Amino acid sequence: MNEMTAATDTRGLETVLLAVGSRDDARVDTLVDAVTEVTVPTDATVIIAHVFDPDSYREAVEQLLETPDENIDPDELAAQMSVTQEIIDELEAESVTTVPRATTGTSGEGIVSIAKDVSADRVIVGGRQRSPAGKAIFGSTAQEVMLNAPCPVTFVRDR
Repeated sequence: MNEMTAATDTRGLETVLLAVGSRDDARVDTLVDAVTEVTVPTDATVIIAHVFDPDSYREAVEQLLETPDENIDPDELAAQMSVTQEIIDELEAESVTTVPRATTGTSGEGIVSIAKDVSADRVIVGGRQRSPAGKAIFGSTAQEVMLNAPCPVTFVRDR
């Protein structure tokens, strides 16, 4: 199997990790299209992964909970994020099983950590359009995931 075939082959996919963040609300449709393309034929489960840095975790808790001092598991917090809910709704409409997961820390390391924890067969990560000079490199998060993920990574750029 050549390198290109390995990157697009969906046989044997059981778990696909979709990395999302608060800035992904503008690319939900693009991410959902990429996920359904590989999961619907294989009936794979989609892990929707958020990585919160300490500030974004605190901000999310303050926005979603009645008291900022209330404790909430990162997975539960991720499930309540609007971008996660929108993705879950769209994927469940396609009969795709979804599971929200989250951790705290740096984005790239967190995504790789969750991918290892769930034994992901594929990671899908989004990114924004880059300038002609910037096309030679990906954003730091995407680059870290591509270099360190335990499985193939699909990069989905904005349309």
